[in-house]
Amino acid sequence: MTKLRKTSKTKLHDETLNSGSGQTILNPDANENKARSVTDLRESGQVAGAPASEEDKRVRQAFVDKDWNEIKIADSWQIFKVMAEFVDGFEKMAKIGPCVSIFGSARTKSDNKYYIMAEEIAAKLVRHGYGVITGGGPGIMEAGNKGAHSEGGKSVGLNIQLPFEQFNNIYIDSDKLINFDYFFVRKVMFVKYAQGFIVMPGGFGTLDELFEAITLIQTKKIGAFPIVLVGREYWGGLMEWVDNVMLKMESNISPEDLDLVHIVDDPSEAVKIIDDFYSKYLLSPNF
Repeated sequence: MTKLRKTSKTKLHDETLNSGSGQTILNPDANENKARSVTDLRESGQVAGAPASEEDKRVRQAFVDKDWNEIKIADSWQIFKVMAEFVDGFEKMAKIGPCVSIFGSARTKSDNKYYIMAEEIAAKLVRHGYGVITGGGPGIMEAGNKGAHSEGGKSVGLNIQLPFEQFNNIYIDSDKLINFDYFFVRKVMFVKYAQGFIVMPGGFGTLDELFEAITLIQTKKIGAFPIVLVGREYWGGLMEWVDNVMLKMESNISPEDLDLVHIVDDPSEAVKIIDDFYSKYLLSPNF
């Protein structure tokens, strides 16, 4: 008779009972020689002696078993770092009043048409009574803060520490710059304290922020605040794929989900969608 038993180390033992002698014969465990640290890997010859890159270390670390003491020291204390970021963010963001989040690439240059459009949209939003929230970095984020700052409006920057690209721009109000280590905490602030979303062309981070907002609205976790994509040339192909493949071919979303997103090419049109949303509910910014 063969039994599989899972131990606390998540190792599988194949026990074969010798019915003749009554003795248990324990077969060799395939995981018994598994390295438990990067040092073990080096000593076992599985890793070359040359220093590993930071990326290699991060990947290998995911395969290293941790004992309870390591978990308690490292992972448990990390909870308090996350809590501290939430508390700091909540305390500062709760005072800003109605704002619109502007998403977009950190790599966009100041002479790019989308940088110029983002700056104009932010300035118009401030003139219409809204504050502006951005990721606090360069590119489109800088343009958003610059436009808000030029009109004397509230200019909020949710900066994230990254090994490249990201550094806070100079157009953020000094009391409204918040630095984060964790992307997920930062995304909560983007969504929780915004009454609308302007999405300029950007990369994977922008797509992440866009679909996070869409998902929360689709699942009714937040109100159906307007989401405006700026640049038909940039966003048209993506939304065409969403319509043709995600909706019509695979039925992974509902037809009404497409109504959650607007695509425009004109800054005034983008701001009008925000205004129309509030006028429909007889609401207006309160500062």
